[in-house]
Amino acid sequence: MKPSDAKQRLIGAMIEALQRRGLHGSGLTELLAAADAPKGVLYHHFPGGKTELAVAAIEVTIARLCDSMEASMAASGDPGAALMIWINGAQKRLDASHYERGCPLATIALETTADDVEIRAALAKGFAAVRDRIATGLVNAGYEAASAHATAALLLAAYEGGLLQARVAGTPEPMALVSSALLTYLKLQRPKEPDHE
Repeated sequence: MKPSDAKQRLIGAMIEALQRRGLHGSGLTELLAAADAPKGVLYHHFPGGKTELAVAAIEVTIARLCDSMEASMAASGDPGAALMIWINGAQKRLDASHYERGCPLATIALETTADDVEIRAALAKGFAAVRDRIATGLVNAGYEAASAHATAALLLAAYEGGLLQARVAGTPEPMALVSSALLTYLKLQRPKEPDHE
């Protein structure tokens, strides 16, 4: 087994644990068992222990999320269509987990305290990166740059809220309501076609 394999398994186990149980509901023993890794490997790759591993999991999750959003925008060129790809993917993952696996970012964000400085910093940086990607996609599609960041913040907050509510309710209805409202909002904000007279 290569050391990098163990590191990736640890990160994967932490992402899974964060989605299901959050940071404080995930013990080191179960993380190590899920990653099939001895304790020494954890501290070799993550000297800061569970906190450093959680930060790495947040960073990987953000990178995957940003890559997924870029792929959705590249495939459709339309922010509304990309949003639906993003929301439908999240809904499928939530359904497949029987409403146990939410967004690891929201799950961990809800349980952090002021003492979780490193984790909150990673989350803040991550949420900002996601908002920036969304805003860039909006601007590239012709939406006004002046309002793109505010629209991106709204889209992300509504997505996270809809996902959280769907997980708690055990039904896709909150996600469906959010996606419908967001699509309507994006249509209202859509750049006007120039008049060809």
